[in-house]
Amino acid sequence: MNDFEREEISARSDDSESLDFFPPHYRVGRTKFIVVTGGVMSGVGKGVCTASLSHLLQQLGFSVTTMKIDGYLNVDAGTLNPYRHGETFVLDDGTECDLDLGTYERFLDTTLNRNNYMTSGKIYARILAKERRGEYLGRDVQIVPHVTGEIKYLMRQKAQEGPYDMVLVEIGGTVGDIENVHFIEAARELIRDEGRDNVMYIHVTMVPWSEATGEQKSKPTQHSIKKLLEMGVQPDIIVCRSKHDLQRKVREKISLHCNVPIDHVISSPDTESVYTLPALFQEQHLAETAISRLRLNMPYPAEGEKQVPFVSFLRHARRKNPPLTIAMTGKYSTMKDSYLSITNALEHTEPDEGVQIDVRFLDTTEFDNASPAVLKENLNDVHGILVPGGYGVRGTEGMIRCIRYARERQVPYLGLCLGFQLAAIEFARSVCGVEKATSTEFDPHTQEPLICLLPEQQQIRDLGGTQRLGGHDVALLPGSRVQAMYGRDMVHERFRHRYELNNDYKAAFEKSGVVFCGMTLDQSVMQILDYPAHPFFVATQFHPELLSRPLRPHPLFLAFVQAAKKHQNPS
Repeated sequence: MNDFEREEISARSDDSESLDFFPPHYRVGRTKFIVVTGGVMSGVGKGVCTASLSHLLQQLGFSVTTMKIDGYLNVDAGTLNPYRHGETFVLDDGTECDLDLGTYERFLDTTLNRNNYMTSGKIYARILAKERRGEYLGRDVQIVPHVTGEIKYLMRQKAQEGPYDMVLVEIGGTVGDIENVHFIEAARELIRDEGRDNVMYIHVTMVPWSEATGEQKSKPTQHSIKKLLEMGVQPDIIVCRSKHDLQRKVREKISLHCNVPIDHVISSPDTESVYTLPALFQEQHLAETAISRLRLNMPYPAEGEKQVPFVSFLRHARRKNPPLTIAMTGKYSTMKDSYLSITNALEHTEPDEGVQIDVRFLDTTEFDNASPAVLKENLNDVHGILVPGGYGVRGTEGMIRCIRYARERQVPYLGLCLGFQLAAIEFARSVCGVEKATSTEFDPHTQEPLICLLPEQQQIRDLGGTQRLGGHDVALLPGSRVQAMYGRDMVHERFRHRYELNNDYKAAFEKSGVVFCGMTLDQSVMQILDYPAHPFFVATQFHPELLSRPLRPHPLFLAFVQAAKKHQNPS
């Protein structure tokens, strides 16, 4: 662009307040949008609600996808502390994102990408880059229309990608959050741009139980809706989260004061498993209500394909046997959402194995200096021990002690990412005689760098989005136990790590009985270790929990639970 062209653009910049935020060849009305907001408090279950409705719509034959919007200024979720935000989920394309995208993938049995995730940081980064390139010449860049327009553009871009019949967009946080104002405004503008029949709103809100009066209280919901109305958005459906089923009189009160039909007030009580929620919504015709509101025809699937959602979860006889206790020994165990994908992956195995899994969360920082008696007291009655991923030195010695307990007492062990690295450290110290073995992450100047930085990480200084991320192929050793578990010679798994096993120590491990049965295609990075002398001692550098699905449990988790069952019932 030359100076003359820039001057012409600048001269025309005041001609109109309208800007075009439609992708090329976008067709209004081709895709319907369902925007999900939350009120009263965060963490109320918007993600599971969005995923459940998406699943129901998919079961009816619609092409559906979901998006998650977060208001924070981080570009992605890669540097967020699990204590503050739960686990960081990793997509196949390497996007580090909110845990709700894991819920979406599990409920829709699909693979999402970076276009399913949006943060304020991502939006502002795009806008500032455009401003520096001169794409807004002559205009003052503002929240409206530029920020809201960019939000709508990314929604439409995702809709066009399918193309999809429906895109469900979950706006994180609550309507009272200042960082979400521009997203709510974009949702308001969306109905003006796309048309009344092409956009609808669902509000998920908490209906608390008052112990003092012994009744459900609708006033917080009423205030939440009033706040939403002030921002120009009238919800079409209100999903009410509560401890128990929503009382009829409370449903009537919410309908009256919030201006929605009574059958558009949906009860969402606490359930034993999130996978029962689609069936509860199905009983209340949530999907049909949304379809009617959007003036769509019902594209029922072929005869015989329609079924109760997640039927195996609703019918399997998990109560016939005593609970199977799995110890989750990690440094973030006080925040259970830090390991949400792992607990889901364990739950996915229950129908196939006919068990009920009791996950015991143990904070390993308390085991760093604990006596053997304390360790035994916490682990004596568990049937399996799992060490999940994590970063930093805190709590790692406690994890190593748990791994040693599992190895010496023949308790099934599954290590994930950091659990792989610490299993290698424990084995090197206890069996291979490398007493000072550690990771350069914990001690940069160690004389025994058993775990060290990946080669491509050596010159990296930025922490965000720079790890080995996303889906990569793993070559399995033919004839190994793990290869038999998968039933294949090559698998595709998701990674999120900076450190690897130092191959200078590989021969010492193999001499002591460890089998490295999974590696990169060029065999340069060890990615799975197995100790065949143990009933089940397997650790992976990748995160198999990210690929587990309700009706397709991950092979490694399935084998781990099977080993735990044998440990529970040795006969």
